[in-house]
Amino acid sequence: MRKLLHIKSSPRGDRSRSAQIAEAFLGSYRCKHPGAEIDEIDLFELALPEFDGDRVAAKMSFFGDPAMNASQQSAWDEIVAITRCFGSADEYVFSVPMWNGSIPYRLKHYIDVVTQAGLLFDFNPVSGYSGLLCGKRATAIYTSGIYAPGVSAVFGIDHHSTYFDEWLRFIGISDVTTIRYQPNLLTPDPAIGLAAAREAAAQAGAR
Repeated sequence: MRKLLHIKSSPRGDRSRSAQIAEAFLGSYRCKHPGAEIDEIDLFELALPEFDGDRVAAKMSFFGDPAMNASQQSAWDEIVAITRCFGSADEYVFSVPMWNGSIPYRLKHYIDVVTQAGLLFDFNPVSGYSGLLCGKRATAIYTSGIYAPGVSAVFGIDHHSTYFDEWLRFIGISDVTTIRYQPNLLTPDPAIGLAAAREAAAQAGAR
């Protein structure tokens, strides 16, 4: 059975523009793939473990640090369970609003939890990093209220899509559809852009 995972990273509920655009995607996706399993992770509802000393030590054992002790192994098992849940999807849709020029802190926390060697990426001392989620595809929905592509730097700089796009590449996802809704204070009618973004999302969901 095909599985789609929607990652929500806004706490604004129905008022979230990124969530509204994602709903247009999901509506079309359900019509196109009526038998698909669609799961949703709301990062502001999900209990994520702190990436503390035990978890860092467990992670670094992959790179040659001492083997995990019992406490570190228990902490690592929790990380593995969350990461395998993420990696089990065939396709992803990410709702990613811009916060302070970058991604929301709960999304960064989730990325730091799941981006683990041997699970989402591999490492070779000669060839470097390689992603392990090859063959999957993603739709990234980027929203912001002040920054827009092409505006002067006084309205902000994009450490948002640039970071997230690179993370997707790092874990092996190269088939990425990008949808933007990024009006700024000078946009005369933001509703037109929102409608266009929802239409683009609906088309992406019907692929």
